[in-house]
Amino acid sequence: MALTGKQKAAMLLMSLDATTAAELIKGLNPDMVQSIAVELAYLDATGFKDTKQSAEIVRQFCDSLQTNNEFHIDNFLRELLKSTLGESGADNIQNQIRNLLFKRDPFMTIRSTDVQTIASILGSEHPQAAAVVLSELPAKKSSEILSILGEGIRLSVISRMAGSETITVEAKTRIAETVCKRLEAATDTGKGEVAVRRPEDSLRKVAVILRNLSKELRDGLLGAIRTKDEKTGDMVAELMIILADIPQITDRTLQEALRGIDSRKLALALHKADRVIVDKIRANISERAAEALDEEISLMSAPKKEDIQQAREEIIRILREMNEKGELAFIEE
Repeated sequence: MALTGKQKAAMLLMSLDATTAAELIKGLNPDMVQSIAVELAYLDATGFKDTKQSAEIVRQFCDSLQTNNEFHIDNFLRELLKSTLGESGADNIQNQIRNLLFKRDPFMTIRSTDVQTIASILGSEHPQAAAVVLSELPAKKSSEILSILGEGIRLSVISRMAGSETITVEAKTRIAETVCKRLEAATDTGKGEVAVRRPEDSLRKVAVILRNLSKELRDGLLGAIRTKDEKTGDMVAELMIILADIPQITDRTLQEALRGIDSRKLALALHKADRVIVDKIRANISERAAEALDEEISLMSAPKKEDIQQAREEIIRILREMNEKGELAFIEE
């Protein structure tokens, strides 16, 4: 994660108590205080945790760290702003922070809400609005929400997600605002620009969501997509498993898949593949198979691109067949 200067300052402040942090920024103008406060809120809202990276940044600024496992960003921000700008200034900036965070990522609040609550809200929303929201959530969370929704809206939502219709940034923001307001009520608490997204990107998201569902539910929805558009349905089925998914497959099921693949084909498939894929496959073959693989690699000079692609497609074909039978399992994220 590449950090800006303001984010580094925010991470420094997060390592200190509110009183000390307030002393550090008393000389700054209100606009700069607001900017740093926004970064603090954003880092917290996106799930940032104290890591070696933040510790290193703090070491650049001070000789020692004050670590507090019970750190609460809301209370910290409140005390920080109140000490620096006074009561009214703190209220004003906290309101501005909420607005700025929404502009930066309108779906942030929705992502942090539990699946049951989101499902209860989306169940009465227009399917297009529900499709937009699910497209902005992590695939696993979208799958869980989709499995809770009623059968009628579920099919309509997934069909829209698989479609090629583009949604403007303005429209997405309005949908996020509406859903956020309903979430707030439920829990008691770029103009006209077209969002650029390739059709395969949308279909890949749909494919991963369907992959995370139970086999019966997944097959039913995939069949419904194929009934409406067979080509789109076939693309979604193929995109459920791609080469990049291999690191997310559980060791046991990957071992089953690799068992029938000869060493030459495996050597071709791994030629110039991402290191994480190579490491995952090597970790799930026997010592004897690894020796045979190394021998094939040593004999291989400059393989043709089509041979490499064919070998990779063979591995993916096996994985897809296992997935269709419900025999492929993925690591929980």
